[in-house]
Amino acid sequence: MRQQGRILAVLGPTNTGKTHYAIERMLAHRTGVIGLPLRLLAREVYDRIVALRGPSVVALVTGEERIVPERTRYWVCTVEAMPQEIGADFLAIDEIQLCADPERGHVFTDRLLHARGLHETLFLGAETMRGAIAAQVPKAQFTRRERFSELTYTGSKKISRMPPRSAIVGFSVENVYAIAELIRRQKGGCAVVMGALSPRTRNAQVDLYQNGEVDYLVATDAIGMGLNLDINHVAFSGLKKFDGRRMRLLQPNELAQIAGRAGRYMRNGTFGVTGEAPPLDDDMAAAITSHRFTPVKKLQWRNARLDFGTADRLIASLEQRTDDEWLTRAREADDLHALRALAEMPDVRARISAAPDVRLLWDVCRIPDFRGISAAEHVSLLGRIYDFLHDGGVVPDDWLARQIRRIDRNDGDIDTLSKRLAYIRTWTYVAQRRGWVGDESHWRGATRAVEDRLSDALHGALTKRFVDRRTSVLLRRLKQKEGLVAEVNEKGEVTVEGQFVGRLEGFRFRQDASGSPDEAKTLRQASFAALKPEFHLRADRFYNAPDTEIDFTEQGGLMWGEHAVGKLVAGGEVLKPQVEAFVDEEAGHDVAEKVRRRLQHFIDRKVATLFEPLLTLQRDEALTGLARGFGFRMIEALGVLPRDQVAGEVKELDQEARGALRKHGIRFGQFTIFLPLLLKPAPTRLRLGLWSLSQGLSEFPESPPPGLVTIPVVPEVPQGCYTLSGYRPAGARAIRIDMLERLADLLRAQDSRGGFEANPDMLSITGMTLEQFADLMQGLGYNAEKGEREKVKAPPAADASADPVADAGATPEPVADPVSGDPAAPEAEAEPEKELFYTFTWAPKRKAGGRPRGEERQGNNRPQGKGKPKGKPAGKRPPRDGAQTYQARPPKKEKPIDPDNPFAAALMGLKSKQ
Repeated sequence: MRQQGRILAVLGPTNTGKTHYAIERMLAHRTGVIGLPLRLLAREVYDRIVALRGPSVVALVTGEERIVPERTRYWVCTVEAMPQEIGADFLAIDEIQLCADPERGHVFTDRLLHARGLHETLFLGAETMRGAIAAQVPKAQFTRRERFSELTYTGSKKISRMPPRSAIVGFSVENVYAIAELIRRQKGGCAVVMGALSPRTRNAQVDLYQNGEVDYLVATDAIGMGLNLDINHVAFSGLKKFDGRRMRLLQPNELAQIAGRAGRYMRNGTFGVTGEAPPLDDDMAAAITSHRFTPVKKLQWRNARLDFGTADRLIASLEQRTDDEWLTRAREADDLHALRALAEMPDVRARISAAPDVRLLWDVCRIPDFRGISAAEHVSLLGRIYDFLHDGGVVPDDWLARQIRRIDRNDGDIDTLSKRLAYIRTWTYVAQRRGWVGDESHWRGATRAVEDRLSDALHGALTKRFVDRRTSVLLRRLKQKEGLVAEVNEKGEVTVEGQFVGRLEGFRFRQDASGSPDEAKTLRQASFAALKPEFHLRADRFYNAPDTEIDFTEQGGLMWGEHAVGKLVAGGEVLKPQVEAFVDEEAGHDVAEKVRRRLQHFIDRKVATLFEPLLTLQRDEALTGLARGFGFRMIEALGVLPRDQVAGEVKELDQEARGALRKHGIRFGQFTIFLPLLLKPAPTRLRLGLWSLSQGLSEFPESPPPGLVTIPVVPEVPQGCYTLSGYRPAGARAIRIDMLERLADLLRAQDSRGGFEANPDMLSITGMTLEQFADLMQGLGYNAEKGEREKVKAPPAADASADPVADAGATPEPVADPVSGDPAAPEAEAEPEKELFYTFTWAPKRKAGGRPRGEERQGNNRPQGKGKPKGKPAGKRPPRDGAQTYQARPPKKEKPIDPDNPFAAALMGLKSKQ
């Protein structure tokens, strides 16, 4: 960027408000960019600015996350992901002392040397950078900020004596887990924060601590980079760390960066050591408390002017040295190591023919090794990605889907979930790169969804392993000298000090009705005082309960097992219902809010799952014009729309528009336009509930039992309820709309003008008797003419025991009367058996104005054929002489038999027999 405007270095220890000052200065300008050292800190600052300016003007850009609104004015980024050529009025770099970091220092140094705001540039960091900044940026001005509170060294303490609101810092995952387990046993539980955690998991763990659910935090040195927490005391469990190459002692300024998290704003803080960490010597402790450290003498540097002519020239430019006494060439980073390895592979080198190939190779090499398995495996993965991008332009969808599918599992322990999170970060990074995947929006959403699910699972696993709710609550209550202890058994029976006082139903306490009013009042006060921890514990269990334990009733109730815990209420949109939690006021706002959030998560996921076709239709930006408008009609109707209500709109849809809608599963039936997937029992039950909410009904209609093809029509029930239930009223019964469309397919093959009878397939589809079917057909607009005729009997079967020769032509002898012995007179001829039948013809009811109903339906509901029925047809009648016959489809042309067909002879034989 061009160097213009004021350049100011704001230096000082932690808890001086430097980051807060930078945010204020950025928002005072029209546009701005701020670079932060951690993805976690970037997310925290982004949330703060969004709260002040709204999400439409704030962007978040990290290696694995990219949120860039169209009207972006303020960019919050990790230092590596900062846009440098947008010409922002303001630019800030936080933790500028990381210029001396062996791993990432060269990136910070590059920003120090080249990144500038048009009107104002801020460098925020430790006082140790004053000399280096003055030497490299001569025009820079300096200001020092003093710490708001005092920091005091308190020596060594055992973990069992650690005061509440303490953070214990470890420098390895194993060390962190061991300390957390010890605190769980001795203190009831703790939250865990590590740099490898996703922002979602880290925030969930921090909430555990910030909300006071646990009093202890176990963390790595990730908390040293600007994360604002309510910490009174910081304890180091060790003074060494592995820096990626070797174990080394931490420098005083590094310890001070972490210890400075103790005390917030004007509240003083303390720090010390614990466990196996030796006490700090007096000089080091004094340096930390007085913020006096050795100035930075060397900044890590790597040439930023890269030569993309060939791979070898690119490597040479990256290895270029500098004569500047303040700068030292950075050690070989992972990206340079990967570039060397890939450039030596024959198949990769064969693909490099021009500068764009080299630039693409360098971009691939900069994919971080999140997995940390081995350098060889990382290089192998990068080689595969380079092949895809070079040869096909993008990473193939099917290959990427397989990689993600293997990771998308929520089972396993903490280590397994942590590894999966590290793996998905690679694909999140790939999806964020512009042009690397086919459908960027889809893959960014898919990888983010997997990371969120794994994050939630990891938070649950961490909480389950390192938080003992009951012990934590009891210890805190004993500390507060409150002797009341409540017990709730499996039946929900609540006892305080061994006395039964009532039942806990969900999150509402039902007090025992026995006892005097004064006793009841005392018991109630005691019960809620003792139940408060139980409410929190139960809220936590409910919040972490799987969706399978929660359900909604047909009347809009929300159940947790057998207990009602809330109800649905109407939201701003029919597909966005809200919830009302059933929580006693005495349980507290936090419990009520936690229950409400969990219920909201549940119903949001239910709607997203059961109405996925509608939501996909809503999000489809490819739908335009009439197709988009019709799609909104389907969404408003919750996926089931009688065709006669939108006949004109359907007529206006061309085949391309219909095809686009059919891709979303919409079926244009003769009577109903619907999404078949939404006719299943679960979506139907929820659809009725959502519709009832939108209509403000006090009593919701119940969905029909699953599996029924027809149901009785009850006059008191509004017709719209049947449609939303997936049925169409026709006569005394309503038929399921998908089965109605199957029936319509059969009816189209009939002569609906000349008349036809019901065949077995029609009765089988509906499961009706002939009389019921006739009523149904009349409800659909047909005329049903009843008739009676002689029933045709099947010929009797011949008696196998009779002699066919002897019986032929014989006259039967009369049988003697068993009483008189006289020969019996021949029986009178029996009357023929009659059967009822119906002849159906199309006879729609006429609307006001004389036009038959159904004409506006583009002929879809009209029967085939012409004229009025004559006689009473029985099944398929032979055509009368000179009469014209009608059928729904043109007759199929009979194909000539192929003489070369091996079955030709057999086919010709069958033809000749006929």
